[in-house]
Amino acid sequence: MSEWIGTANQQYASYAMEELRRLLPGASFTQLAPGEVFRMVCPMGKEEVLGLVGANPPIFLRHLQPIDRELVVKGDASDLDGLADLIRNDRSIFGNRRTAVHIRRNSGSIFHYTPADSKSVLDAVLAEIGSEPAVQQPDVIISVYGADNVLYIGFGTPREMLSDWPGGAVRFQREEGQISRAKFKLLEAERAFGIRYEEFGHALDIGAAPGGWTSLLLERGLRVTAVDPADMHASLKGHPALLHLKQNASEIKLAAASFDLLVCDMSWSPMLMSRLVLDLNDALKRDAKAIITIKLMHKKPLQTIREVKERLETGFAVLGAKQLFHNREEITLFLKKK
Repeated sequence: MSEWIGTANQQYASYAMEELRRLLPGASFTQLAPGEVFRMVCPMGKEEVLGLVGANPPIFLRHLQPIDRELVVKGDASDLDGLADLIRNDRSIFGNRRTAVHIRRNSGSIFHYTPADSKSVLDAVLAEIGSEPAVQQPDVIISVYGADNVLYIGFGTPREMLSDWPGGAVRFQREEGQISRAKFKLLEAERAFGIRYEEFGHALDIGAAPGGWTSLLLERGLRVTAVDPADMHASLKGHPALLHLKQNASEIKLAAASFDLLVCDMSWSPMLMSRLVLDLNDALKRDAKAIITIKLMHKKPLQTIREVKERLETGFAVLGAKQLFHNREEITLFLKKK
């Protein structure tokens, strides 16, 4: 048996639980933060669960933390001392490794120390036992979730926890002059799917205005053909690597095998989006990749996703599907032209 803390985007925890229920027969769930964080008890062992989740990545599960230790807290100064002692006693896990500390808690937690204060104390303990406190690229993560009078503590690699960010909440710093926050979705997709945009040459951006995604691709050195009847942001006008076609996406005629990357973040219905992407298939080179967002407009997202994937698979291989932290009422698909 094993126990876990799962996290999804707000209001999507029920879908993450359903995915896990199908993947891990016999699993049971308790909400810890309504609509977002839950506790899972699974009849399978830790390694078996990690293997199944790794081989069948859930779409709506943003973060998965094992419960390796539990610490009852009192709401006083002894709580942080107890947590520090627990980590100190597990020195064999962290010695000579880069270790990150992630602290979260729900609204009912009586653990009153801030994440920053807790991390500062635990980082000192890690240094004491021969570990290297880390923020980026850790070898192992100490993930702590406070709920009511208990701290749930788990240890794992970023891959095992599905993210190297606390609770899978990926944060990017907004840049001066940034066109839109939509850029964060494309940045997060790059991390989630292991893509390097600079390895592509010519991108087709459908529904590009005002140009959040286009601007990132241009920054990475790509040539971009942007399709949108609306104007692009003034900062992009005259860019030598940008061609803006002021047309509706459904009306454009493009030369065959012209692009090795297609990106699309339009607010169309899932079926219309699928048809549009399939209609653009001929404009893509062999083995071209595509990153598209699918809006979840109905109350049955798992069914919608299944139908969209079945339709797209007539022309593409679906390499990945994920509700990213920066997705709201949508998911992101990563495709490869067949």
